[in-house]
Amino acid sequence: MTIPDIIIAIDGYSSTGKSSFAKIIANEFSFLYLDSGALYRGVTLFAIENGFIADDNAIDVPALTLAMEDLDLHFGEGGTYIGNRCIEKEIRGMAVAGKVSPIATVPQVRSFVDRKLREFGRMKRVVMDGRDIGTTVFPDAELKIFMTADPLIRAQRRAEEMKAKGTDVDMDEVLKNLQERDYIDSHREVSPLTQAPDAIVLDNSYMTMEDQMAWLKDIISERFGE
Repeated sequence: MTIPDIIIAIDGYSSTGKSSFAKIIANEFSFLYLDSGALYRGVTLFAIENGFIADDNAIDVPALTLAMEDLDLHFGEGGTYIGNRCIEKEIRGMAVAGKVSPIATVPQVRSFVDRKLREFGRMKRVVMDGRDIGTTVFPDAELKIFMTADPLIRAQRRAEEMKAKGTDVDMDEVLKNLQERDYIDSHREVSPLTQAPDAIVLDNSYMTMEDQMAWLKDIISERFGE
């Protein structure tokens, strides 16, 4: 199956498998995959390590904004980097997960991440996942998907992912973290998580990845005649 040079924007809730789905799409159709969430997590790790966010999630916005001017946050071989340091493992832990939503509400952070993402998007043939890709980053994307799933199923998926990486897991904590992130992401003033009017909803609560790819190919055939 072929697909035209388009941007595919995937938005949705945490642990719906947005990144996994986007990566498989990229591999299937030779698209460039961009993980917007990794950049927000990278800024969050940077803020934690430099004391810009307190235990109560209070953020020193002026200091963080100034420091981001020299922040070399980028994608590289094997994941996400700050300079020459691969931070992929650190940004997937609970320490970062518990603070990424407050950081993502800061307008200066969103502008920083959006600017980096749009630089890649100029090339087209890009698939990108996040929470405001189809509404803010690429409102003119040719194909927008909004992913959702049952909260308990999402928590189970997240817990399994963390266990696979050797992280100790408390299911109650994981579920609470997801619920808190859902609320913060959906209620923030800047670019809240919301379904774009022209996005297609994918509830994958009981779908395998093969089911999701079959669903996507049907959408592509209907929309682009490929």
